[in-house]
Amino acid sequence: MNFDLLKPYLDQALASRHGTLDSASDTAFRLFNGFYEGYPSLALDVYAKTLLIHDYSDEPNQEFINQLVHYLRERLDWLHAGVLKTRNAKTPDQKRGQILFGDNPDKKIREHGFWYAIDLTMNRDASFYLDTSNLRKWLIENSKDKTVLNTFAYTGSLGVATMAGGAIKVVQTDRHKGFLNLAKDSYSLNNFSIQKQNFIAQDFFPVISRFKTGKQTFDCVIIDPPIFSSTSKGKVDLENESIRLINKVRPLINDGGYLISINNGVYVSGKEYMQVLETICKDGYLNIRELIPVQESFIGYQKIGKSITDPTPFNHSTKIAILDVKKK
Repeated sequence: MNFDLLKPYLDQALASRHGTLDSASDTAFRLFNGFYEGYPSLALDVYAKTLLIHDYSDEPNQEFINQLVHYLRERLDWLHAGVLKTRNAKTPDQKRGQILFGDNPDKKIREHGFWYAIDLTMNRDASFYLDTSNLRKWLIENSKDKTVLNTFAYTGSLGVATMAGGAIKVVQTDRHKGFLNLAKDSYSLNNFSIQKQNFIAQDFFPVISRFKTGKQTFDCVIIDPPIFSSTSKGKVDLENESIRLINKVRPLINDGGYLISINNGVYVSGKEYMQVLETICKDGYLNIRELIPVQESFIGYQKIGKSITDPTPFNHSTKIAILDVKKK
């Protein structure tokens, strides 16, 4: 890694986000998307007043990181903490994130007028996905009086957005209780009522089976699975078995409701994913309402790099579709 090679790209990225960087705030945003903006081994995010560095390099270089931090702290003097996540580090702690400066990374951010709890070192990612900001906005605007099931909820930000939009019931399910606890923290930040029975820390497959057996249905089901996962209960494979996964949740959606389907597989092209969606719509009971784009500020304003696969008609490998549902 070479800071002199990075600097022109970084200068350009900061200039394009100038209005966002003028002063400290409680929001979160991508500061530099190296994959698209000229330096693929690096991504930089800001969560409130905390800098988060994602180092994807094959051979991490501490001197490079030191130069980068010095450069950014000179220009963004309101930063009060910095965290480094190193993908190819030797220890789990380094992969989850180590504090570079400051003592207390921020624990919450605000987006579209609502608070989200974050824990920047609980996992290899940041605990809050910036690329689904537009979807959270859509959910805030379209969830009034709805019942919602958020599957593969992780830390529950999409479910929090539906609560912010006035949903009357939101069930969040994920295998990991610790992730759902962060969702509860988000509820507390917004003074949302916490109903413990609506946070289900279990595997996706038995949860869905139990809802089917109990004939429990929802106005909206969100399915945002990992690219691949295999447990004793079942397998998730976004590259090869998206249709099977979507069909698992279809019976749980009320007539006139909607399905939100997300596929973030970088090796799944937009054309391939549209073919999946068009296939499940052939029977006439599902219909693609709209595609939700990833915000340009996350992708980068001066795109240099290209996606591994072409995401068209989506604008990013995080492919988000809203489907209307009809019942027989």
